[in-house]
Amino acid sequence: MNGRKLKELSAADSLRRLASVPLGRVVFTRHALPAVRPVNHIVSDGQIVIRSSSGTILSAELAVFEAVVAFEVDELDVGERLGWSVVVTGVAQLVKDPEEAAHFKSILQPWVAGEMEQVIRIRPEIITGFELVPAAVPG
Repeated sequence: MNGRKLKELSAADSLRRLASVPLGRVVFTRHALPAVRPVNHIVSDGQIVIRSSSGTILSAELAVFEAVVAFEVDELDVGERLGWSVVVTGVAQLVKDPEEAAHFKSILQPWVAGEMEQVIRIRPEIITGFELVPAAVPG
């Protein structure tokens, strides 16, 4: 198998790819340490939207403050060693407008059982993406 190289993706292409998969990982701070949770998501107007229960670690913090988080998605073919990864760093906040929250609840169905009454929006500040592609064949 030939080697691979990383090709940087534009911010627009990174967001397009992020929107193309249903599952990602939100990274936030818990007791000054990084914590990671898998979540399903949508992208709306360039912002990532997830749902959460009010008793979760992330949503408890957002009830009082905004939080800086990272959000990561990827699509990898381990056998072929090809694929891509996107990381967004931004500010997460609760969607407080009842109509907007109801709209997102109608189109974003949680994968996890239980009440997921809170809607969280992540506003991207830094978007990085890379694609793993075949390296050029010497010749």
